[in-house]
Amino acid sequence: MAELINLNKARKARAKAEGKTTAAENRVRFGRAKDETAATKLETGRARRDLDGKKREE
Repeated sequence: MAELINLNKARKARAKAEGKTTAAENRVRFGRAKDETAATKLETGRARRDLDGKKREE
């Protein structure tokens, strides 16, 4: 005979697992500290200014 399962509990367990995977993805995407974000922003701005300064005028 087949094992009985509670569909409500199975649905909630699946939703909880999906929530955990979403949370893990968000930690990777948005999980940087404010000072790391600011440092990256400054670094990219500096690199862009350097590159613009080295462009040749035609």
